[in-house]
Amino acid sequence: MEILFDPVTGAVDLSASAVGYRLLADVLTAGRGRCPARSSTPGHGEVPLASVEVSTAPGPAVMVEVDGGRLRVSGDRAKLAVLAEDIRNMADAEDGGHLHIEYHPGHGYLAEGSAPLIVNSPHGGMPRR
Repeated sequence: MEILFDPVTGAVDLSASAVGYRLLADVLTAGRGRCPARSSTPGHGEVPLASVEVSTAPGPAVMVEVDGGRLRVSGDRAKLAVLAEDIRNMADAEDGGHLHIEYHPGHGYLAEGSAPLIVNSPHGGMPRR
């Protein structure tokens, strides 16, 4: 898995194989754990992050934040499981593309103030359809 953070936009860009995304989804579903990231060459102004760390926390939503060179994801177990399902769906997709996961009023599981996520398909690029 590669994790890049853009400090200008606040967005986090995830790239992984299907296996890597399934591992992340399993950690999210468990409500605790860590997924290491491999070293990557950041684009202009991007900062590589070392890992995703998941924990449960009280409250009705999931908070995604960059802290000390890592991506921290915390929240209610049921809401973490919903995020896990979105990640698992990207792992299982048979086409290219990406998924934007970002807070908006009424979002189903993200907390206000969460960093936006871009989850890139293991197949890269855009969908062929």
